[in-house]
Amino acid sequence: MYCISLEPNHLEKIKQIGYIPVGLGNNKFSHEWTKDNTHQNISGKNSFFGEYTFHYWLWKNNMKNLHDGWIGFCQYRKFWSTKKNDNKIFSISDLNKIILKEIDPSLDNYDAIIGSPFFVNNFKLSKFIKNNLKEMIRNPSLFFVKSKRNIKFHFDMMHGHGNLEKAINLLGNEDKNDFLDFVNSNVSFNPHNMFICKSKEILKNYYDSIFPWLESCEKEFGFEELKGYGLQRLYGFLAERYMSYWFQKNTNFKTMPIVFKDISDFN
Repeated sequence: MYCISLEPNHLEKIKQIGYIPVGLGNNKFSHEWTKDNTHQNISGKNSFFGEYTFHYWLWKNNMKNLHDGWIGFCQYRKFWSTKKNDNKIFSISDLNKIILKEIDPSLDNYDAIIGSPFFVNNFKLSKFIKNNLKEMIRNPSLFFVKSKRNIKFHFDMMHGHGNLEKAINLLGNEDKNDFLDFVNSNVSFNPHNMFICKSKEILKNYYDSIFPWLESCEKEFGFEELKGYGLQRLYGFLAERYMSYWFQKNTNFKTMPIVFKDISDFN
């Protein structure tokens, strides 16, 4: 399990939970970290790509060295758990009790694990009106029919109207049609760019699919006009939706809860 962080002072905490520490960006990470800024990399684009600067590094530099078994990814404030947790987490010890440590044999028939669905149609109506009023006026059923507030509608609202469709049109015909259908017919996706693959072959197949597409997206959107959180991390948000689509289409997948706890909170 790789645990991705932006902070060098998270090293001991990540080691305490038994995960592999991954450092993103230009902070001074020691040799104990796996870093995204060595060899062939796009580390300088981290503010736009988020976790995918590490995935790119892994794709280009380290696939041959990966063991051929379960390979997973989490973040310094988002962790896999075998069950939904409503208890307070006060320490590394508390966190260690609830996070995923090994894959249960009952999951051996699955190819991948992705996060429990995040439903985009459950926001308060006032938020939809504030952020996407023009679209709702053009399509009045959006006021009343929650199933109409799909992934594409939500992406238009949060990350720029039309951007998702422009990006999808850069895909080959099969994925273009299937992905467009996915974002128009679903009201949830699997969030946070977190996934676990049963083999490095599955992981490589995913990388071979997503990175050429993201490269095409760069040519379409560039970087200079991507201002503000909703747009600056556009490539990470595009990848998040594509990840849900790709794993749902190409693998026998299982969903698992993701718990939120920033390890910076621990002394």
